[in-house]
Amino acid sequence: MKNSKLWLSIGISIVAISVSAQQDLNSEVNNINLSYSKTTSIVFPYAIKSVDKGSAEILVQKAKGVENILFLKAGRQNFAQTNLTVVTADGKLYGFILNFDQLCPTLHLKAELVSNFNTEALFSSENENQKQIRHYAELALSKIKKVSGLRSNKFSVDLRVNGIFIHHDMMYFRVRLANNSRINYDLDQLRFFIRDQNKSKRTAVQELEIVPVFCSSELSTIKDHSEITLVFAIPKFTIAERKLLSVELTEKNAGRHLELNIKNTDLMNLEIL
Repeated sequence: MKNSKLWLSIGISIVAISVSAQQDLNSEVNNINLSYSKTTSIVFPYAIKSVDKGSAEILVQKAKGVENILFLKAGRQNFAQTNLTVVTADGKLYGFILNFDQLCPTLHLKAELVSNFNTEALFSSENENQKQIRHYAELALSKIKKVSGLRSNKFSVDLRVNGIFIHHDMMYFRVRLANNSRINYDLDQLRFFIRDQNKSKRTAVQELEIVPVFCSSELSTIKDHSEITLVFAIPKFTIAERKLLSVELTEKNAGRHLELNIKNTDLMNLEIL
């Protein structure tokens, strides 16, 4: 009986020490030391949507051309301790404590290590949660069901929409690109337009570009004799009478351009995710 109590006491002590050590580690990770002469960078797993600094004495800037890296620097020597709050596109809320340390500043930090990043932020309907969109894009990518007849083929390059899906207010277009030629296809743009069904030389073509909010993969080149499948997430829409959805694929500094047209009837049998 005494041995049982002894082992129980030891077990409780080990758990307490482990929890205390984890708390100390989390606290240390959440604390960032800034310098007046050196830049601190924080890398987030998703794009930064909102930044709030507790003091004007902190300089904050997103990296140019990148959506998920934040640069920090002290705007004044020996500033008072303050905080930083960041919201990212996957709905996560990050909190940091900022201190001044000229000699040993934090130079680089990955936000995944922060202890309280599980707090969820709720975005408005106009700003969909990117993590959720990514999930359903991956689901659309893995679906077996395909649509047929939506294809354009020229110059040994094949553009095909082989799946159209919907989840709530977001539509997902699965696009297959194949290069059957011996020359790499350097992609310039893949764009979506709502435009007039009948083009006339005497009248201006009315068109409206629809910009995807998400693409399942970055793509710059389709290598010779290769193919790739992408999923584009687009806020839901319908096609008016005498209009169509045009998918345009253009090659950089070259002439192998393809166009694929989708009618309103093609959207009637889309699959619900």
